Amino acid sequence: MTLVLVHGVPETSAVWEPLRAELDRADVIALDLPGFGRARPPGFGATKEEYVAWIVGELETIAADGPVDLVGHDWGGGFVVRVVSLRPDLVRSWVTDAAAVGNPDFEWHEFAKIWQTPGDGEQFFEQQLSVTVEERAAPLEMFGVPHDRAVAMAGWADAAMAESILSLYRSAVDVGRQWGPAFRDIPKPGLVLIPSEDPFLSAEGARAAAVAAGAPVTELDGIGHWWMLQDPGRGARALEAFWSTLS
Repeated sequence: MTLVLVHGVPETSAVWEPLRAELDRADVIALDLPGFGRARPPGFGATKEEYVAWIVGELETIAADGPVDLVGHDWGGGFVVRVVSLRPDLVRSWVTDAAAVGNPDFEWHEFAKIWQTPGDGEQFFEQQLSVTVEERAAPLEMFGVPHDRAVAMAGWADAAMAESILSLYRSAVDVGRQWGPAFRDIPKPGLVLIPSEDPFLSAEGARAAAVAAGAPVTELDGIGHWWMLQDPGRGARALEAFWSTLS
């Protein structure tokens, strides 16, 4: 059985390293999404549907020996919502901390609205990439990421990632209405994680989506959006408790 981890924005697969060190399993693959630590394939437009298709292609290869345990964070969690809605045959189980994306009433946070606005999004990332890594790390620390990990994460950003983020968010203005109706009665076991201090995703929307999908909820009280960096041990225990319930 393989565990597949899918990162979010603005990240690479390295965001999972502290969590992987805490997990009691070696069958782990952490994907790097195109444009995030790896080049985008020719003609890849970095839209939400292209990312879903890319992940499905990866999973079809990985799952050749059997369905996987799929875990996603942030946009990775949003992609989990869509993948299990379309191809539950590829997974044994799934976990997302972005279930709210599967709520038809989903509304984007303020940063997303900036990135979705032509001109404003480009200006945002131009400013971000013009300052030092330490300066870019400061807001991450405000959201609970430890200093050293915030600095490392801030260093992943580049122009290719910024371009991919803008394309992705601009393809997803109405993602809740587009993806939400299919995210229900998922036939494979799932878990919705809700960090209590996450300023970007609605806990209420996540709970509603969990009910529709037929998945239980685990509350991560006192932990923020980057729970796998802030308290990887607690995150690992939550995942392993869920996997222990699977037959």
